[in-house]
Amino acid sequence: MFATQPQLAVPLSYLRTVDGVLQIGGKSMQQIADLLSQQRFYAYDRQAISMKIHQLRSKMPAQLKLHYAIKANPYLPVVQHVGTLVDGFDVASQGELLLALQTGMQALQISFAGPGKTDTELLAAMTAGCCVHVESAGELQRLCGIATQSGQTATIALRVNPEFELKAAGMKMAGGAKAFGIDQQQVFELLPKLAAMPVKLVGFHLYCGSQNLQAEAILQTQQQIIHLLQQLLPLCPASLQFVNLGGGLGVPYYTSDRAVDLELLAAGWTQLFEQLPADLQHLEFILELGRYLVAEAGVYACKVVDIKQSHAQTFVVCNGGMHHHLANSGNFGQVIRRNYPVAFADKLDQPLVAPVQVAGPLCTPLDVLADKIQLPQAAVGDWFVVFQSGAYGATASPQAFLGHGAVAEILL
Repeated sequence: MFATQPQLAVPLSYLRTVDGVLQIGGKSMQQIADLLSQQRFYAYDRQAISMKIHQLRSKMPAQLKLHYAIKANPYLPVVQHVGTLVDGFDVASQGELLLALQTGMQALQISFAGPGKTDTELLAAMTAGCCVHVESAGELQRLCGIATQSGQTATIALRVNPEFELKAAGMKMAGGAKAFGIDQQQVFELLPKLAAMPVKLVGFHLYCGSQNLQAEAILQTQQQIIHLLQQLLPLCPASLQFVNLGGGLGVPYYTSDRAVDLELLAAGWTQLFEQLPADLQHLEFILELGRYLVAEAGVYACKVVDIKQSHAQTFVVCNGGMHHHLANSGNFGQVIRRNYPVAFADKLDQPLVAPVQVAGPLCTPLDVLADKIQLPQAAVGDWFVVFQSGAYGATASPQAFLGHGAVAEILL
């Protein structure tokens, strides 16, 4: 465990240290850099991912299945590994669809959601045998036209934008005017018309929000989904098979955050499914998670290349930054920038000194790796790491900005 730092919201017990040196998959940052011939990289711990998923699944009732949202981390080795531990994938583009199919996951266990699907994407998903999660009446109309023209029947789920929202969510995606899903009232009007369309309705999708650390809010929303399903069910065909409850489980990034209470969730899920109405008991319920499964298993690493003083303030300048890790810079939807947990990877047992600014190489003041953070005494050549970096990292960042080059990735 870490002696004095970094300042973590929860202990990362699966990340090992040897004599104050951080290891991922049994290797130090320098050893990983030598493997990659690259000084800026994301390293993901295979065992940490497995532990996280096994811990969650041990709390889930049998009726609740687990899907991985590939957008959180689409690095192929990560997706392949996660695919051996979950029941299905959720994708939001043709690129992610091809990635999911490449892992060998059965097409029936892959759902394609997201607004703005192109005709090419709709045809690809339908032809592959995946379930298309329809986001609007217009998308349904286009899908029907494509199905008729190609002589196929499209397997679909309707994504519902309910009247309620997920309270305390870091990002709300339902309730009120939204680009996602079909408004609740419109779904009631649409269901009776499906029988005349070349589609097979097999499910509903209600993704209300993400990055939520309050178990009570998550359970309340899931209970509201159950009540809505009871109203929708009389209008549904016998082919209905599943309900995607969305996800919402967040991870703690900041020292003030507290991890979502898994024991409370487990108790709530047990009660929810024990009291499940009889007319819903034949359905499969899906928990769709991305960040929660992989974020804590990854670190972003770069090297200190310069240390300077400016108006009595110390700046530690690294060769990696915002172009590789946009979320850490505070420019990925955050209202107020706060520091992710960070450290010098080879100095985890050394005492902290006066606060410093840690900056990246970009010519913009937005390129901040850590702001007024206490770290051990810095030296050129130190490995600087950002924890909680296994999700929304490499592919969620503007890597081409200013031509500094791409970041490497590795699963160990």
